[in-house]
Amino acid sequence: MESFRTELNLPKANWHIDHPTRLLCMGSCFAEQIGNKLQRLKFPVCVNPFGIVYNPYSIARSLENLIDEKQYGQEDLFEHEGLWHSFDHHGRFSAPEPPTVLDTINRTVREGAAFLRSANVLIITLGTAHVFRLKSTGRIVANCHKLAGQKFLRQRLNINDAEKALFSVFEKLRQLNPGLIILLTVSPVRHLRDGLEQNNLSKATLLLTVDRLRQTFQNVHYFPAYELLIDDLRDYRFYAADLSHPNDLALDYIWNKFSQSFFRPATARLCSEIEKLKRAVEHRPLHPQSRIHRRFLQQQAAQCRSLAELHPELDFSAELAFFESFLSKDL
Repeated sequence: MESFRTELNLPKANWHIDHPTRLLCMGSCFAEQIGNKLQRLKFPVCVNPFGIVYNPYSIARSLENLIDEKQYGQEDLFEHEGLWHSFDHHGRFSAPEPPTVLDTINRTVREGAAFLRSANVLIITLGTAHVFRLKSTGRIVANCHKLAGQKFLRQRLNINDAEKALFSVFEKLRQLNPGLIILLTVSPVRHLRDGLEQNNLSKATLLLTVDRLRQTFQNVHYFPAYELLIDDLRDYRFYAADLSHPNDLALDYIWNKFSQSFFRPATARLCSEIEKLKRAVEHRPLHPQSRIHRRFLQQQAAQCRSLAELHPELDFSAELAFFESFLSKDL
């Protein structure tokens, strides 16, 4: 055999992402990883204005609240173990005082709503079809915030329910922002606590839901992040120590496939230059006072100025200030 794996070669998309493209990333932790990578490379990105959200219903609810620009009040919060939480939000929004929580939530909703109205691409990563329903109200929550398990009923959405939730909000998005492209992905993160059988049934539900939506909406597309890890790489070498999350090597591989699909050559070259600058900032020299390192800093500062001149829409001031701050020191 000449090959011992099945490589997934993706076709070039008939639409592109470049640096003027405004991207909203929502969903599971994989959405955050893609969003953070785009931010690092200076794309205009808004990442998870409700925090990490895993299931289709809660993602649809988050989008509905952005469309409506919902402003939360204290009646939307609850207290648990000294912290105030929202069932619509990740725990990073929680705080000891309700005004602090509400200020952060409402500011983030306003910013996310404004971004959504002018976004070019919405990237949604579906993590699981399993949901937790609060027994006292019947409401599906985005986050349980470590409340006792007996307060919730755990269910797996069927394909019709998942499709219905997203179909409704996609229709509203089409009216709000007619030119919006929606890119759906299924998270390659395995939910091992569910057991392999339940994890696979959950992922299958999500994949079939995505397929239905893609057939219904012309502006809905799919990026196979799930297949790239599960079927293309297909090896525990590409998982973190928990054997659930992709490791850095796998994320880099998936990112490269993403950029090959959606970036023009000029955009890919610019991203490469920006990444080199970022790594230069992160570099910790063995001899920071040496002439060699000073020459390195001068070269990086010159590269910042060159890129800023060629791409005035991008901000290289932080990187330039970093290099110049060291150059200003005496040897």
